[in-house]
Formats: sequence, structure tokens, C-alpha cells
Amino acid sequence: MTDHELIWRIAGGSGDGIASTSQNFAKALMRAGLHVFTHRHYPSRIRGGHTYTEVRVSADPVKSRGDGYNFLLALGDSFARNPSEGAYYGNEEIKPLSENLDELNEGGVIVYDSGLLDADEIENFDERVEANDWHVFDINLREIAREHGREVMRNTAGVAVTCAIANIEPDVIKSLMSDAMPEKILEPNLTVFDDAYEMVQAEFDIDAPDISVPEGEHDEEQVLLSGSDAIAYGAIDEGCRFIAGYPMTPWTEVFVIMSQNLPELGGISEQVEDEIAAAALAMGASHAGVKAMSGSSGGGFSLMSEPLGLAEITETPLVLVEAMRAGPSTGMPTKPEQSDMEHVLYTSQGDSHRIVFAPGNSAEAYYQTRKAFKIAYEYQIPSIVLYDQKLGGELTNVPASVFDEAPNPDLGSVLTEAELADAPHDDSGKYQRFQHDTENGVSPRSLPGQKGGRYLATGNEHMPAGHISEDPDNRIAQMNRRMQKVESIRAELDADNGFNTVYGPEDADLALITFGSQQGTVEEAADALNENGHSVKVLGVSELMPFPKDEVKSFLDSVDEALVVEMTASAQFRGLVQKELGGYGDKMSSLLKYNGNPFEPADIVEGFETALLEGEELPDNRTKFVPKVGE
Repeated sequence: MTDHELIWRIAGGSGDGIASTSQNFAKALMRAGLHVFTHRHYPSRIRGGHTYTEVRVSADPVKSRGDGYNFLLALGDSFARNPSEGAYYGNEEIKPLSENLDELNEGGVIVYDSGLLDADEIENFDERVEANDWHVFDINLREIAREHGREVMRNTAGVAVTCAIANIEPDVIKSLMSDAMPEKILEPNLTVFDDAYEMVQAEFDIDAPDISVPEGEHDEEQVLLSGSDAIAYGAIDEGCRFIAGYPMTPWTEVFVIMSQNLPELGGISEQVEDEIAAAALAMGASHAGVKAMSGSSGGGFSLMSEPLGLAEITETPLVLVEAMRAGPSTGMPTKPEQSDMEHVLYTSQGDSHRIVFAPGNSAEAYYQTRKAFKIAYEYQIPSIVLYDQKLGGELTNVPASVFDEAPNPDLGSVLTEAELADAPHDDSGKYQRFQHDTENGVSPRSLPGQKGGRYLATGNEHMPAGHISEDPDNRIAQMNRRMQKVESIRAELDADNGFNTVYGPEDADLALITFGSQQGTVEEAADALNENGHSVKVLGVSELMPFPKDEVKSFLDSVDEALVVEMTASAQFRGLVQKELGGYGDKMSSLLKYNGNPFEPADIVEGFETALLEGEELPDNRTKFVPKVGE
């Protein structure tokens, strides 16, 4: 190990403050000029159960979790259900130490709280330490915390020990503590920090591990935020002032952030009885003239299929977010997967039309959420932002300038009363809201209460003024017009150069293709492959509907072979590419991961070199290789 980067993993139980401690640690190091990237792993429980957060720290920009990690701070599980080895879920108390050893890199550091954990309970612990050249610091962090304050302050003691071993300037952490903590708890926490820091320096050989935090400096101001933050802030900046929802992991984070901010902006947040009501309320608010959104995850989004179809046929602007998690049914609620893709693309009745963006990082989540609102309100069509637990929960530093975009309260294609006076009306005075012949498929809407804007909105097929109609000619005209919107949106995205990203050498003859949150990991894998002597470039697709056929076709035509990387068990994204392009199955293989953990760059490098190029079986079942058609 060198001073290139630190990958620090803090482990404990749900409710032990693991998330808040890691967030503050990451923020402090970002303020010190470093680039940070976090990865969260937590169980489907309120309290108790093994949880950890990784914080990757580097002087250079980082786009992904790292390959393994090199520093473990194991605090124990304060809320373990049953500490006995014979318990159904095993000895949960020891898991923050025992279940984090397999991924610890050689030469790594282990700091564990001997006040809660006993390494003798782990089979072959000493042998593994010697074989991997690990450096072990067994410190009674709980005792230090209790001496000066409360037991929960052992987290602070653990961070202090980390600083001593990894050569982190204490003031980097203590400055953030002073900003984040109220005076009542600040002083005892600072005392705990100083005591732990001085103790480990005096009693342990902290120079033995070859590990330290690098020095760095940012070119511009940075902010630390998650994909959930970025989606919420994008919605707010684009003028969203109404949200309705029902809590469901991991979408709840977006809902909470919006609910905390909207009242200060004159907006409204409503928690309702279920997801049908949530989507219907958001649609009603939009119909009334407010930019509105809703969202959910997994089974919750399934309930939104009916109101989604109603929004499509009534041409009511609506923005939904769908935070994917491992399914089917309840599945693994707190683990990432991308297997809701086909469901989100095709759910609802009949020939449905919607826009779907799948951002690849936090900055893209901000921009694409704003674009989702613009398209929804200009083209009167549902727009969906599709992400997952990985993107929603990971924290990374983003330039503050990303959020310098001007706010946009514009409601899109809405007529004024003066324009309505000249618009076509039927014999009864109803505005012909759903006109057949329009330039881009959009028939401008009116808002309730506008003079001359009265019309009918129904879930049945309808004539221009909104009355139910089953006339074949009217049906064809209305369907063709609604379908024309999608063509117009595709043309607009193409003219704006869209949101898809190409990375790596332009003349590469091999490729990696992915969508959504895996983008950064795949790009880091491509860097490693190119350093290994291969010639690899990357296509990250964010525009899932309407699909960028020309761009993807051109990319595939430029390479000899491509590996499609996705977190599904059924290669859904590869299937989408083949469906939209009508081929290329003989040029694309798949690398799949669906064990509840996101890809690491090394997973992709191994799949590419071992399975794709050498034709050998992968050494374990963490990932699955599916060859191209004909092999």
C-alpha cells in the first residue's frame, strides 16, 4: 500500500451512527482538498444488523468504490439480536469484524473495539492476519468513550485512531466536529478524540502500516452530496413545488429531502396512504398548474401503473422517480440492482409513451431531473428518472458550479387567456385541448379557471374537446399525434447532444457498454484495461426512452466486440439494445451482477480479460458472464 489513496470502511450495527460518522469523515477530507466517494451497505432493519460504509479518499478524482479496501474500523453491533453462535443469523455482535475480512487488501489495517469484540471468536483470525500482513489494533474504544461521555462517542474515538494511523491532521476532523455538533456534546467528543489520538500514538506502532492519506487541493469549491440530493435539488431548481409519496426504501431519501425543503419555498409535500394516491395527487396538482412529482421503489412503483397510464392519455405533465432495488416482490429492499428497467419502460396499459432517463452520477442526476421536468411540461408526457440504491445513497464531491443553473418555473406549453380566445373551440364552447394536427405532437393545454379554457379530461380515448370517442379515424389521429411527441423529443435530445457519454480512446477496437449508476465504475475499469495494454472505450447510456438508436449503432459499428455491464440477472439492458437496433447480438456479451453488491472495477476487468478475451470461466459466482449469440 502507498499514499495513493485510502479506502476506509467503518462497520457496526444499524443505529450505531455508521452513516453519520462516515458522512462527516468524508466531508472533512473533502474540505481538506481531497476527492471522496462513499459506498453504503446496510440491512433491511431499523436497528441492529451488520452495516458498513466505505469512504474512498484520493488526491485524484474518483468515480466508483475501490477494489477492496485497506482500513477497517470495526465497532461491533450494539443492537445485535442474539450474540450466540448458534443463533439463526449467527453471532451478529461479531459480524462488523468477521464479515469484513474477505475484502480487506493485503497489508491493510484493522482497528476493532475490544470493548465489544473479541477476535478470538473468529476462526483462524491470527493465521489470516499473518498470511495477509494485516496490522491489528485492538483498542477498547467503548471504555474511552464512557470515560469522557457516552458510549456512542466510541465512533469519535475510532475516527481519532484512524487519524493517528493514517496520518490525518486532527484539525481536519475537529474543525468539522465544531461546525456540526452543538456545544453540549462537542466538548466531550473533542476530549474523547484527543484522548484516543494520544493513546494510540503512545501505545502502538502507528508507523508500521504503509498507509496514509494523500495531500490534495481542489480547483474550485466542492459540495458533498448523493444522487438523492441531486435529484431533489434538480426538481426544486426546475420549479417543482408539489410532491406526494409513500415511504419506501430507497426512494424515501428523495421524498424526505423534498419534504424538508418545499415548505420554505411555498410548496407542499403530502405523505399519502399508498402509491396509487401519490401518483394521482401529483397528477392532479400538475393538472391544476403546479410542477409536481412523485416516486417510489419496486412494488410501490408497480401500483403507479394505472395513474401513469392516465397521465399519458390525458397528456398531463408528470415526473416520477423510481429507485430500483433487488426484487422481485420485496426482494432485498436495501440492496442495489437495475432489474426494474423493463418494468419502468413498459408498465401501464396499451401503447404507452413516456420518457426515461437513467443518470450515471450525481451531476447527471441533477441535470437529467431538470430535463425530465422540461420535457414533461413542454410535451405533456410523463418523464421518469430511473436510478438505484447505489446512486441514491453514495456520496461524492461535486463542483458547486454544477448547481449555478438558473431556476425555471416555466410551465411549458400552456396558453394564456389571450391565446385561448383565438384557439379552436367546439360548438358548446369547450376548448379543443386535444387537436389532431400539431407541429410536434403537442396540443397546448389550458389551466382550470382560465377563461375559454374549459375541456374534458378522461381516461377514455377522446375527441379534440375531450368527449369520449371510439371513432376509428379519431383514434388513429390521436395515437399518431401522441406518438409524434416521442419522435420530437428524440430530435430535441439529438440536437442538444443528449446525455449519453463516450469515454476512452476514440479508435479503440473493444468496448464496455452500460447504463445508469455503473457508469463511473465501468470507466475506471476501462482505465485499468487500457493500462494493461488493451484498447477499450466506454458508452454510458442515460437515455433509455426514446432510445438513442443512431448513437448506439454508430458506437457498436466502431468496435469489434463489446461487453455489456449491468446489475440484472436477465441481461435486460443488452436485450433492450438488441431490440432497439434489431441485431448486434453477435457482437455483445454480458457481465451481470445480482448478489446485492454493486460492481467493483476489478470485477469488470476480470470479466473482460478472463471470460471475454480468454474464454475461461470466472473463478467464482460474484458475477456471471453470458456470451454473445452463437457462442
